[in-house]
Amino acid sequence: MTLFGRICTLTQVAITFAPKLASAPKWCKEAQGSMGISQKIPVTILTGFLGSGKTTLLNQLLESGLMADSAVIVNEFGAISIDADLVVGVDEEILQINNGCICCTVRNDLVTTITNLLSGPRPIRRILIETTGLADPAPIIQSFIVDEVLSTATMLDAVVTVVDATHIDRWLADQSSGENVAAEQIAFADVAVVSKLDLAGGDGLAKCETTIRAINSMARVVAPTGGRVNVAEIVDIGAFDLKNCLAIEPLILSDLEHEHDTSVISVEVREERPLDGARFFKWLNAFVQQNGDHLLRCKGILSLTGEARRWVFHGVHMTLEGRPGRPWAANEPRVSAIVFIGKGLDGARIRNEIAELASRARVSSLS
Repeated sequence: MTLFGRICTLTQVAITFAPKLASAPKWCKEAQGSMGISQKIPVTILTGFLGSGKTTLLNQLLESGLMADSAVIVNEFGAISIDADLVVGVDEEILQINNGCICCTVRNDLVTTITNLLSGPRPIRRILIETTGLADPAPIIQSFIVDEVLSTATMLDAVVTVVDATHIDRWLADQSSGENVAAEQIAFADVAVVSKLDLAGGDGLAKCETTIRAINSMARVVAPTGGRVNVAEIVDIGAFDLKNCLAIEPLILSDLEHEHDTSVISVEVREERPLDGARFFKWLNAFVQQNGDHLLRCKGILSLTGEARRWVFHGVHMTLEGRPGRPWAANEPRVSAIVFIGKGLDGARIRNEIAELASRARVSSLS
């Protein structure tokens, strides 16, 4: 399986709109012609609120032979990339767009990214974009409709929204900012994949589907079987319909602007010293219990003392989950990378407390 990309970091946080090109650029036709492509390249936008399970779904998709020669773009809200390191089955770099949401970056940057992919030497059958959990799908959709470059070379196959059955009601009830991103993500979904049904109780699927239908009656609701989805229900389905988008957002063909809730911040921590597992997870559990109401998401890849494997953890509000990952490679820097996303977080305190934990772990290892 061939899945590839290049690293491109974007740091701008305001969306602007370039003038419409008079005609499709020469590279579009040449790239398609040289690759023997007679039809546009399908694009799947994978979205869903923080911690809903987008990367888990992406990994399941990438295990399928249908995904050969697919380019993968992973967008993260913070400056440190965690999700890209957890994507499996990739023989080159995942293309990363970090430190801001695609929906709030300059549209030309997304065009440039896809231009580079299409003009490269390797064939592309499909493009998958995993957005940050705070992304509004509308400006992303608009880029593929309005921009001459993208509309010539690609076509939207589907907007797939992962809906967390255990937290969606809480997120939809949050009216602290003018726009509810979780509701927008469901509203623009062609397919809604319900996640975490094992934690939602016997009537979890029925309740979640009722919630989804109240926002978007047209979306196909997909419930995983045994925690896994049927790939044929997600990709190459031709589900995107511009008429449905226009019904939701009549201005989608005009200049759209999206602003995030400025009270939501990302705190990134990189620690080169190994951490003591017992001490760190005791601290993390206490931190989550104290800040769970305002902690939207936490995730990390950890280097632990005396452990040959990477340890991976993630959480949503007060729910935490951790597991051993793959072994550290011989030439791989053993660095812990941790991200917290929430409201009112004290970044300096978080970094200082983790640094103190690392210092204690070093003292213990020397004694």
